[in-house]
Amino acid sequence: MAASREKYYELKTEAELSGATLVAVSKSKPAEDIKELYDMGHRDFGENYVQELVDKETQLPNDIRWHFIGHLQSNKVKYIAPFVYLVHGVDSLNLLKEINKQAKKHNRIIDCLLQMHIAQEETKYGLSEDELDILIKEYRDLNLSNIRIVGLMGMASFSNDKSLVRSEFNRLKKVSDQHAEIQMTNLNLQTLSFGMSSDYKIALEEGSNLIRIGSLIFGERNTANNK
Repeated sequence: MAASREKYYELKTEAELSGATLVAVSKSKPAEDIKELYDMGHRDFGENYVQELVDKETQLPNDIRWHFIGHLQSNKVKYIAPFVYLVHGVDSLNLLKEINKQAKKHNRIIDCLLQMHIAQEETKYGLSEDELDILIKEYRDLNLSNIRIVGLMGMASFSNDKSLVRSEFNRLKKVSDQHAEIQMTNLNLQTLSFGMSSDYKIALEEGSNLIRIGSLIFGERNTANNK
């Protein structure tokens, strides 16, 4: 593992003191690196690519909580439906329907986060606040009993402007708070996921309770292994 044990424990302690879950982003890292962190007691790992996730799931212990953090295509849901713990980036009703369909085949309930667009970059995925309201209304009218919407996630602008990043995180926290009163069996927005290696400290200060850290734990990604 490229990062030291000391750095991992430092990040883990920071997350725990803020009441947050630390997801180790292991995309492009070999199974042996993940197993090393697993042997230190870590269980939450995040992957961006379906095939890579499927390959690793077969090689590693079955009590790992696999988080799919990439942009998930509907036609690939079936490959991860048997085991995925949390799908982070859902931004359409059609994708929710497909996740529900595939989860039902395996007699599972799959937890999902709705992705909000909070950054300046138009290339990032996600819902606007109006689109979120419409999606939640449509979702509540359906009987999708094999999924749960458990929170919101977002990615800040890739910027050195800390005040900009903070304002984007703060906006997402406010949106989450505005929907906190919704309490349904399959809709309860308690998870708020934002913050990565470059901005997780600001994220924790702004109320994130799930952070996704890759390079600070594993070192820089080897993009040659991406699938």
